[in-house]
Amino acid sequence: MEDVTVGFIGFGLIGGSIARALKTLKMNYTIIAYNYHKDRRNSSLESALSDHIIDRIDTNISEAFKDCDIIFLCAPVLTNIKYLNELKDIIKPTCIITDVGSVKGNIHEAIATLEMEANFIGGHPMAGSEKTGYENSHARLLENAYYILTPTNQTTNDQLDFYYQLVKDIGALPLILDAKEHDDITACISHVPHIIASSLVNLVKDSDDEHEKMRLLAAGGFKDITRIASSSSVMWQNICLTNKESIEQFLSKYIESLIQFKQALEHSDEEYLYNAFESASEYRNNIPSNSSGMLQKSFEVFVDIIDEAGAIATIATILASNNINIKNIGILHNREHEEGVLRIEFYEESHSIKAITLLKKYRYTIYER
Repeated sequence: MEDVTVGFIGFGLIGGSIARALKTLKMNYTIIAYNYHKDRRNSSLESALSDHIIDRIDTNISEAFKDCDIIFLCAPVLTNIKYLNELKDIIKPTCIITDVGSVKGNIHEAIATLEMEANFIGGHPMAGSEKTGYENSHARLLENAYYILTPTNQTTNDQLDFYYQLVKDIGALPLILDAKEHDDITACISHVPHIIASSLVNLVKDSDDEHEKMRLLAAGGFKDITRIASSSSVMWQNICLTNKESIEQFLSKYIESLIQFKQALEHSDEEYLYNAFESASEYRNNIPSNSSGMLQKSFEVFVDIIDEAGAIATIATILASNNINIKNIGILHNREHEEGVLRIEFYEESHSIKAITLLKKYRYTIYER
């Protein structure tokens, strides 16, 4: 296809990033976004229109998507399924409908019930951020991130080849999986960890006293391992409700492992404790870091600075004057698990690498993550 018409329902972090990436390509992509607020303007879509990321905003699904070659469903999982009913009778026969949800079983079941399997390929870009919304999207969000494709038994080779190539064109790494296998994997490496992170944060919140000393000291390692608890509440409510079977399976296994830890503590089982920590450390150190997984990687450096007025401002000025964007910067008061006084977080890995080289040039002591 020389000219491709792309529709988006839902236009937040992922939808916005996919659209931005498409607009960087040489092929002519006409991008249409649906505004479900029929009686008022959508500020995110208006911004995307001003940025020339989308070409048209429409409040009428029938008119907006009847000529689309591919439609991205980027709303929460349960909402995406509701839109299928509206799309069923208006799309052209060659249109590919895809989604970006991290649960595939439910939408595949809905597709089968609606007899839309010839038009559907499930999609899951394994990238994201604790920050949501179009305003946090960028064209390189999906770069070198795995992008799972879950075709149906009626998906043609031409359809799959087209979508596979589109994913490669936007810089992601396409991987084809069965929907059930996908849901089991994501439950274990993403959904259960989110539940654990949220539970840990609530444990600290509920255990703290009126002086909030736990919150004061909950930095360093604790804040790092619970970072994902800041994600969208609606999205994770939807994920838990639509992937219950797989989540329950792996959550039960995790609870069993916690019980084993508790029993090891009760019996002062030195061998069990050592082996458990050693096994986890060895396995984690062998997890590949050359591509994005489901839990978005953070790009951080830690810097030793002298405690004097203007120390942070000096570093910020050095980085800004070299066009390096800082996502977050601050002093670490709890450094039990990190070296360096100052923590700097970047949006992109290339910026963190550039910052390390630059700060070393100015003779700062750097501790890489």
